[in-house]
Amino acid sequence: MLEIGRQAPYFSLPALDGSPWQLAAAGMPLLLVFLETDCPTCRLALPYLQKLSSHLGGHPARVVGISQDAEAATRELVAQMSLEFPILLDLDLAVSRLYDPVAVPGFVLLDREGRIDLADIGFDKAALNAMAARLSRAAGVEPIEIARAYDGAPQTKPGCASRHLESESDPESAPALDLYSTRGPRASRVALDEGVDPYEYCLESGFADALPVVPPTIERVARMLAAAPLAADEVVGSVPPNYGKATVEKIAANAVMAGCLPEMMRVLIPLVRAVCDERFNIHGIQATTHFAAPMIIINGPIRHELGFASGGNVFSNVARANSTLGRALQLILTNLGGARPGEIDMSTLGNPGKFSYCIAENEEENPWEPLHVELGFTPAQSTLTVFAAEPPRGVSEHNARTGIGVLKAISRCVSTVWSYRMCIGVEAIVVLCPEHVKTLDRGGFNKQSVRDWLFHNTGIPVREYAGDAGEGTQYVKLYRQAVIDGEECYLKFQDPSAIKMVVAGGTAGKFSAVIGSWASGPRGSQMVTYPILDFGF
Repeated sequence: MLEIGRQAPYFSLPALDGSPWQLAAAGMPLLLVFLETDCPTCRLALPYLQKLSSHLGGHPARVVGISQDAEAATRELVAQMSLEFPILLDLDLAVSRLYDPVAVPGFVLLDREGRIDLADIGFDKAALNAMAARLSRAAGVEPIEIARAYDGAPQTKPGCASRHLESESDPESAPALDLYSTRGPRASRVALDEGVDPYEYCLESGFADALPVVPPTIERVARMLAAAPLAADEVVGSVPPNYGKATVEKIAANAVMAGCLPEMMRVLIPLVRAVCDERFNIHGIQATTHFAAPMIIINGPIRHELGFASGGNVFSNVARANSTLGRALQLILTNLGGARPGEIDMSTLGNPGKFSYCIAENEEENPWEPLHVELGFTPAQSTLTVFAAEPPRGVSEHNARTGIGVLKAISRCVSTVWSYRMCIGVEAIVVLCPEHVKTLDRGGFNKQSVRDWLFHNTGIPVREYAGDAGEGTQYVKLYRQAVIDGEECYLKFQDPSAIKMVVAGGTAGKFSAVIGSWASGPRGSQMVTYPILDFGF
């Protein structure tokens, strides 16, 4: 977007009533909002903007929307959401190109002299409240908090790519996004000329993940479809942030490219449903600058039926089932969701799990109940669980002979999840190796007592928050204090339920792992578990 402090470029656009609207060279502050009619994040933000506009009344310090879509779709949006502030039509996207928001909703706050005072993208309650306060003061009215912390909406939510950055954008012909249809378009067919290498074609066309994929020929996709008794055009989910339709056929094509066997469709269909579950918030995971990648945990008899690895080398390339299922999901997220690295996926460092991140629980070496049983399923049921995960942190503890000794080592590692001084808004999965879990079991621990011990004994000393580091931690006032090992500390987690446990890995070697989360809870991402039935229903 344009730099803070520069003069906002002049423009003129038609309003919905047909009258021309011109940006004045100077006057009162103004909030320009670039939006798309089919963007869920725009629809999330618009009621807050209407609240702000109503608060300002007829004052020139006002809100003005700039729609990147056709007049009919824009009128429908205005009627559906009862919007009363001006909405302009940027039909040729010229003004969008001029201001260059990388995503919508895109906010540009102008001061009295027409200079850019603030620019932001996506939904962010703190930013919305800051803009509302500035506009209210300029209008001479009491500043208003338009977005309250616990009003049922997330604290933040990434937006969608701006239309002017999409290839072949055409607001007049672009169809409105339909999140609820049960049928989607069939996958396109591409005929390659003789002599064209299909492997190189897939790489050059952007279907792959930087490694060669299996070309999804009509015959291979047909074999995959035969394993799923569903219509090829049936929509399993709409994959954010582009909300591409994940039809059974398109899931099958991506499964072929990943190297899946046809019977993996039994897992892929509920997996796509789980990932598209709003509680999981794949939209945020796809667009965050954090390390997060969707991690899959497989439980139940399906582990043996399809050959999922749960023992030695469980996080590496030890089994076709683990590797191809995880890779198929990543291809679906990229090819249908559109979150390509360097574009919408802006992760600062990334995560090797973005190639494939799938493990199975070693239930045979677990003296306690496995994850899916803990969550209410029976041992005979098969499930998949998805978690927004950082890369694993290793816990090497070979000297401890007691359960407490093992837990102390794990606690030190757990304290670094997200970052050392960040508390409460995080979760963790502790992956216990068989040797460590046996030590804990012999010491009289079970899952709940391990969770309780880690909760009460994982903290960050209060002294670590002195100076610049503490002053920059905005949530410290919400942290709960406790004395740990004789020192006043802030507890790392909000409550014990933030700590999950699975048993995995080989029977030799005292190496466990801790896997941190992205932002957790209703405002971030919640762990989601779906059953795996005979055909994914």
